[in-house]
Amino acid sequence: MSRQKHAELGAFLRSRRDRIRPEDVGLAPGSRRRVPGLRREEVAQLAGASADYYNELERGAGSQPSEQMLAALARALRLTRDERDYLFHLAGRPVPVEAGSAAHVHPGMLDLLSRLPATPAQVITDLHVTLVQNPLAVALLGDQSGLRGRRASFIQRWFTDDAAREVYPEADHPKQSRTLVADLRAAAATRDARDAEAASMIAELRESSREFAQLWAEHDVALRRDERKRIIHPQLGVVEVNCLNLFSEDGRQRLLWFTPALGTDSADALEMLAVLGTQDLGARELGAGTPRTGGG
Repeated sequence: MSRQKHAELGAFLRSRRDRIRPEDVGLAPGSRRRVPGLRREEVAQLAGASADYYNELERGAGSQPSEQMLAALARALRLTRDERDYLFHLAGRPVPVEAGSAAHVHPGMLDLLSRLPATPAQVITDLHVTLVQNPLAVALLGDQSGLRGRRASFIQRWFTDDAAREVYPEADHPKQSRTLVADLRAAAATRDARDAEAASMIAELRESSREFAQLWAEHDVALRRDERKRIIHPQLGVVEVNCLNLFSEDGRQRLLWFTPALGTDSADALEMLAVLGTQDLGARELGAGTPRTGGG
């Protein structure tokens, strides 16, 4: 990045930060606030960056931000799609594909996510790529922010990486497989016929997974709107929950949130998540050193 681009990036970040009210992102406004918008350290916290790193960006210094950091800043600052694209342009990074892990999260989805602090919740794409998680979702399912490329899709991991399946009891695997394949077929049907992303993913899975190929040949079609499932947690054991879905208007993104299943003790288990927090859930290795990364 040139010095001029660094300066323009810093100026743009400052301008967007100034227009966001604390209450817009779930923060208390406070009585001693000296600036109309967010403080620098608040943006850094929301984006998962250090305050020093973000200060350097606004000053027009520092290193070139990664695509993941730019996506996190776009979410923290509630940027529109056009603003997000401009941010990537200033940073000299390619604009992310629609369903990639750095894809733009619909502001309405982010707003709803911020209003669910006491419930595990996350936003995923129609190809089951996790875009953003709240702390309780990280505590329940593991941190999925580090996944890149095709592996960012939980469907891809489910059919190609045995470690991904350890989030569910083995007895539930056939049901999960069938549900994921039917959901993928329905999601692919809503995309433009010229869209190659879903088609290439399906072709790769048919080639690499016999189970996927057999289920795909059955032609089941059903978007997953809600279901009851059992999740294996490293500290809490099996937690039975209802997984609910809210779809964006174009169907490309979904807000998932998890509520305790009636007739179980899962309510107490989910309350314990807040106590356990996001302590090193990746410490337990799942096959070949793969960290715990569950799906929606």
